[in-house]
Amino acid sequence: MPEEDLLTNDQKAYLKILKRLEFFESISLKITEKKLLAELLDEIILTSQELLNSEAASLLLYNESDNKLHFHTVHGENTDELISNSLEIDEGLAGSCAKSKKSFIINDCYADERFNSSYDKVTGFTTRNMICAPMLKKDSLIGVIQVMNKRGNSPYDKEDMDLFCALASQCAVAIENARLIDIEIKNKYLQYELDTAHDIQMKFIQSELPSFEGMDLSIKLIPAKEVGGDYFNIVKISSEKTLVFIGDVAGKSITAALIVPVLYSFINSYLLLKKDDFNLIEFTNAFNKFLITSTTSDKYATAWLGLIDHSTKTLESINAGHNPTIIINSTGIRKLNAGGFMLGVLEAPYISEKIELNSSDTIIFYTDGVTEAFDIDENEFGEDRFEDFLLDKNKLHPEEISNQLFDSISDFRGDAEQSDDITIGILKIK
Repeated sequence: MPEEDLLTNDQKAYLKILKRLEFFESISLKITEKKLLAELLDEIILTSQELLNSEAASLLLYNESDNKLHFHTVHGENTDELISNSLEIDEGLAGSCAKSKKSFIINDCYADERFNSSYDKVTGFTTRNMICAPMLKKDSLIGVIQVMNKRGNSPYDKEDMDLFCALASQCAVAIENARLIDIEIKNKYLQYELDTAHDIQMKFIQSELPSFEGMDLSIKLIPAKEVGGDYFNIVKISSEKTLVFIGDVAGKSITAALIVPVLYSFINSYLLLKKDDFNLIEFTNAFNKFLITSTTSDKYATAWLGLIDHSTKTLESINAGHNPTIIINSTGIRKLNAGGFMLGVLEAPYISEKIELNSSDTIIFYTDGVTEAFDIDENEFGEDRFEDFLLDKNKLHPEEISNQLFDSISDFRGDAEQSDDITIGILKIK
């Protein structure tokens, strides 16, 4: 005679409870392991079905944005059709459970007016009885789990429901933890993508500047994020002429960074075709048309374009909606404003201005990240502070001026984050 047959009814009931608790403990440990959300949800459903000895089980997640329950995982016969479905918050037994945030047993589903038999018609599954339990975390609805059709045509009882509700509580915590893990993984992947994008973008930024007889040059770019929209290019078109370009693409981070390769490719492609017959106004007009046709209307760039003629020691300047390039000479400060609209906005003609370059002249071109640096109280570094700094440090080598400027901006910002890319270029005539 089996040993279990010698036990009293009370002992058998106690043994049954003990086995269920042991099983529940093992299941609880499994669903609280660190794993991806999709994998976890599948395990929850299989666990629910096994724990309650049921023919089918389903899990619906609550989406706060549309206030609906969405079938996420379903196990049972012919249940694949349900995955793409969703329920209103008060629709059917699951919706009623979600709205009331209370669990219940229905041992004759077709006798309950809340039951929606259309799902049985779709799947061919006949739902006899059911337990519904809300998954809650601090009274916030995570979703609903259900088990259907207890095997052996038995009804669900209070013991079943108590066990199922305990499982639902564990599931809510596990799902929230899994969501955090998903976010962590996505953030790590995004960081990897940003780091890769940074490496790619740096390939479009000059690492070595050309050298000039009779001129000292320094350019420094510090993006606010891994990638940014500031860009510069110094190109020796010939032994006599050099193109200086600095641009600031509208927007931040990745969206702006996507345009940087476009700027790079246009400049290099144009110079391959027009190197021997280069005209700054024609180049700027062509650049503007190219950006209009190759980007969207919200992707434009402010820019300053300078053409240095070393033989005549002159500078031709076009300001395309950019911060004015500053010339510091013996008479003080001069700002180069002539030009036109930002690149990529509309087709309109550009004009240029020409100046003579004299010994000890300093040319400073930069992006608005310099003057629009903010401290913790949202005070701006500003143009006046910037110009005073330049006048005070003008006798230094361009590299020293640049380094001390970045230190000054950093000191001014204090604990405030760098809010925009910062680029500063300084060219000094010997």
